[in-house]
Amino acid sequence: MIRTSFNKFEKIPLAIFQDATEASVKTAREIADLIISKEKEGQQCVLGLATGSSPKGVYTELIRLHKEEALSFQHVVTFNLDEYYPIPPDALQSYYRFMHEYLFDHVDIKPENVHIPDGTLPVDKVAQYCKDYEAKIEALGGLDLQLLGIGRTGHIGFNEPGSSINSPTRMITLDHITKMDAASDFFGEENVPIKAITMGVGTIMKAKRIIIMAWGEGKSLIIKRSVEEEVSTNVPATFLQQHSNTAFVIDQVASAKLTRSLEPWLFEQVVWDDQMMKKAVILLCEKVNKPILKLTDRDYIDHGLADLIHQHGKAYDINIHIFNKIQHTITGWPGGKPLADDTNRPERAEPSKKRVVIFSPHPDDDIISMGGTFIRLQDQGHDVHVAYQTSGNIAVFDEDVADFAEFAKEYSLAFHLGDKEKSTKFYEEVTEDLHHKKPGEIDTKEVRFIKGLIRKIEAKSTCRYVGIPDGNVHHLELPFYETGLVKKSPPTVKDIRITTDLLQEIKPQQIFAAGDLSDPHGTHRVCLDIIFRALEELKQEAWMKDCWIWLYRGAWQEWEIDQIEMAVPLSPDELLKKRRGIFKHQSQKDRPLFPGTDNREFWQRSEQRNRATAEEYHKLGLAEYEAIEAFKRGQL
Repeated sequence: MIRTSFNKFEKIPLAIFQDATEASVKTAREIADLIISKEKEGQQCVLGLATGSSPKGVYTELIRLHKEEALSFQHVVTFNLDEYYPIPPDALQSYYRFMHEYLFDHVDIKPENVHIPDGTLPVDKVAQYCKDYEAKIEALGGLDLQLLGIGRTGHIGFNEPGSSINSPTRMITLDHITKMDAASDFFGEENVPIKAITMGVGTIMKAKRIIIMAWGEGKSLIIKRSVEEEVSTNVPATFLQQHSNTAFVIDQVASAKLTRSLEPWLFEQVVWDDQMMKKAVILLCEKVNKPILKLTDRDYIDHGLADLIHQHGKAYDINIHIFNKIQHTITGWPGGKPLADDTNRPERAEPSKKRVVIFSPHPDDDIISMGGTFIRLQDQGHDVHVAYQTSGNIAVFDEDVADFAEFAKEYSLAFHLGDKEKSTKFYEEVTEDLHHKKPGEIDTKEVRFIKGLIRKIEAKSTCRYVGIPDGNVHHLELPFYETGLVKKSPPTVKDIRITTDLLQEIKPQQIFAAGDLSDPHGTHRVCLDIIFRALEELKQEAWMKDCWIWLYRGAWQEWEIDQIEMAVPLSPDELLKKRRGIFKHQSQKDRPLFPGTDNREFWQRSEQRNRATAEEYHKLGLAEYEAIEAFKRGQL
């Protein structure tokens, strides 16, 4: 069984792993051990299973255990948590299809032992079907183990806020936030079913053992609410506090908002290095609403930081030390200031003109996330290259494709640039494909090509606006992305080779990459992994000894202040220029196809985030800037 721990702040035992892969392997091992022990007793193992991103790694490991270690599913019976309603089983987004693709088609489970809510039932048959579903579980002695993920609203299964602890299996109406989170899978919120069939909280609570999983910093806040706050119908996951055998299984970054992570000094002796001191002082400023240089000994002692005072002297000395550390992160020279003493600067002064590669996972992440720095690097004379890692071709509305295809046809006809009949036929085929396309259906090859071309032209337009030569713009079009779906293929040697070839060609002294692991679609995470795998292969190259890596965040959130190692302030004019650069991406303007959890336009998110970072610095007692873009050093 997975080893857990908890403390006075936490009401559910937790197991925190370094990453989701390690956590998934441990979870799969517990499930496998349960299956084996039940089989030895001559009993069936009854599992409650979940869908979504959280259990994918668990299912991958269970398949490996079946194929390589002879784990048998012959005596396993499964009941899935939920299913959209209405939805056919062969739909790309159906949980029936998900379970077969990710688990059932790869193990020896008996088809009659698989139970997934039926999304095709007539509405008047659903209530009885739900009663029968529960009766089947009870007839088998209940669930031996229930696997759960957790939604951003704290829902478990599709038990949305307002569900009661005794709620049974039933049809429910999806919460607006849940629909937003599902929008990318359905290629738009308007295509997400408004209802679902779900096991009730009461059904889940009857399971003998519950494991609830969550990965990534995007889940950190709801984990804190579920684990540390009081039971509430507004956060259904808090009901699990009343279950006698529940464990939260999370990765390190998902634990970021827990008190044990935010204030580890409250639980144990910590090493008061500069990073830990910076973390403690910034948090103390937030608690007492004071700038750094106004903190007193009493402030430290009253908020659990007496040990820091005892080890490092009076508040006065600590304050000045940390104030200087944060002040030294600020620079108007992101490529290094020529001929300057760089002892306390975040970047090296030499070489004064650097070769820079900005990796952009999608064709607009560069300008959205670090546009001001992007512009300044070019203006300050560095040799700036931009590498667009993916085509971004799924994030374009179909009507944009129709407009683009019609423009191409009319232009060709007007200037006699091609066969009139072929030009017209191509336009008609494209518009016909779009007309017959069902919600969530994969685009044809031709449509994907046009969507990718739209994104490519927009990215080139931004680069021209910034002043980047065409030869310094690289469209990598990494193969892992080219599935036509939100779900991507795993990265391969080819993805890494494309990246290593580019780096070998340029031999950069600076690399900027997206370190935003909150990206809800996972593309940023995969793109960053590809970069680091490429750099690992190249680490013996001579130029790598003089190469620094800076990580920026995407449109979703910013680095915490204590993590920032380079802060680039922007003037009002620079912020406006950045906005105009973002506007070059017209296909993403007004309303992006995949807005994630935030309905604001990308330029609005970016500006408000940059201004918020500047305000955070100002609250700490530093100079007041219009906006700040932030970076953290990446380490191989």
